[in-house]
Parts: sequence; C-alpha cells; structure tokens
Amino acid sequence: MLTPNSLYPGARVALLCASSAVPEDKLEPSIAAVKALGLEPVVYPSCYYVNRHGYFAADDAQRAKDLQDAFADASIQGILCIRGGYGAGRLLPFLNWRDIARHPKVFCGYSDVTALLIALNQCCRMVAYQTPMPSTEYYQPVDEFTMTYLRRALFGALTGPMPMGDTVETLSAGKAQGPLCGGNLSLVRDSLGTPWEIDTKGKLLFLEDIGEKTYRIDDMLTQLRNAGKFADCAGVLFGAWTDCPPEDPQQTLEIPEIIREVVLPAGKPVLAGLSCGHTLPTMSLPMGAEAVMDADAKTLEVLV
Repeated sequence: MLTPNSLYPGARVALLCASSAVPEDKLEPSIAAVKALGLEPVVYPSCYYVNRHGYFAADDAQRAKDLQDAFADASIQGILCIRGGYGAGRLLPFLNWRDIARHPKVFCGYSDVTALLIALNQCCRMVAYQTPMPSTEYYQPVDEFTMTYLRRALFGALTGPMPMGDTVETLSAGKAQGPLCGGNLSLVRDSLGTPWEIDTKGKLLFLEDIGEKTYRIDDMLTQLRNAGKFADCAGVLFGAWTDCPPEDPQQTLEIPEIIREVVLPAGKPVLAGLSCGHTLPTMSLPMGAEAVMDADAKTLEVLV
C-alpha cells in the first residue's frame, strides 16, 4: 500500500465535490478555512452551486472530471472533498483508476466519500484519509482535537497511538493487526456486489453512521455478516452512531444488542465508541494504513 507524499505549507490542493452541492454561503468560508491551514486551495467547478444537478453538486460527468483532473494535474499536491451527502458511488464506473494510481496524492473526506476511499485503497493500492471536510465541519471554528488530527493527516504525522478516550469500550477481547478499511456503514454496505466491493480479509474494519433507524443499522450489519465481512476481517472498530436512536425502545433492539447478536459471533476483537465519524470532536484515520488494535487495552496504533 502506497502512502502519498504529505502536504506542506503552500501546497496547492484541489477543492471538489463528488457528492451533494455545497450551500452558497459555505463556499467562501470553506476556502478561507483551507487557507488557514497554510494550503492554497484550487476550487473546481463542482464546488459552485450554479453547477448543481438535482441533489448533486454537478452532473456525474463533471464531478468525475473534476476528480480525474485533480489527480492528473501535476501542480496539485492534494485533494480535499469539500462535503459529502450523496452521489460519490455514481462516479465509480467513470473513473480511470489506472491513471489515478499513477498520480498518488493526499485524498481526504468521509461519509459519502467512503465510496472513493474504498476504491482508492483497493483499485489504486493507495492510502486515503477519513477526515472532516471544509463545508461540513471546519468552515467554522471547531475543537483543537479535530484540527490536530486533520493537520496530522494532511502534513504526514498520522502514525502512532490514536486517542481513544473514555468513551471507548471493549465488546470482544483480543488483539489484531491489519490495514484499516471501511468508513460510513451505509456506503460500505452499498459496495457489496459491485466491482468495488470492500475486501475485509485480514483488515481492521471501521464503521460509523448518522441518521439511521436502528432496524436499518441491523439490516446493514446483517448484510455485511451474511457477505462474510466480519468472518474475514481481523478486528472491528465502531465509531459514532450519530442521531441513531431506537424508534421505540419497547419494540426495537438497540445498537449494542444488534452488535452483540450480529457482529460478535464472528469471534473477532471489537472496540466501540471511537471519537470518529459524524461527531465532534473527531479524529482522522489513514484508511489502508497498517494498524494494530488491542481490545483488552482499548488501544489503536497506526504503524505505517
């Protein structure tokens, strides 16, 4: 797995949108936030609200072109997805992964961008970064924890022990080592049965989500279970379940029960409660990088 060259002060970075449109009032603050990181943002057409196509930032052809062009442009050192939403999965058939692999670059995003993180890991053998995004988090001031780990992802120091905090709990004991994979649960599930299906063999599978009813989380975890993804993986890491309350506590299972019934029978080490995903503060993760988890000690360390 190739780790792209880190960014540096003054590096030119593409701002683009692979998914939903950026609200007009958030574009300029997003540009300013990227400049505040010491980077030089280059704004691609998919960022402009005038180019929106229904619920997409632009039509599929334009969004795919922006991504392909950003990787091909030798003057661009990194790519920041400005927001998520919906639509990145529609781009996968239109991208030339062989050409992208020839131009490895720091690539950042999360949520709907999970579709691209998985593809970059598997099609290009390239580490890609789950990080907060300019127009959804750091267009306005956020906590120092979140910004510290974002900077570490961008500027090349996202290795070593990851901060686990008091919210992390051991659901199944044991130790495991392997490349990090995964991201947003709904996007991971959507990959099944496609040429970009997530491969969890020998890997540490990270999952989180937002705004899903508990029966939907049950459905998606069950689908991963039935596809052998928990049996194949080396260990499981669960991040935030944001705005995912049980619809009726008297007539539904809660998320810990679902995990206990669907995930734990695979017999893998499982940690839950990582501060990562649709939450603040949030850490960043180098997807594809080798890591080791110790569920007994409640630790996660990125090795390379």
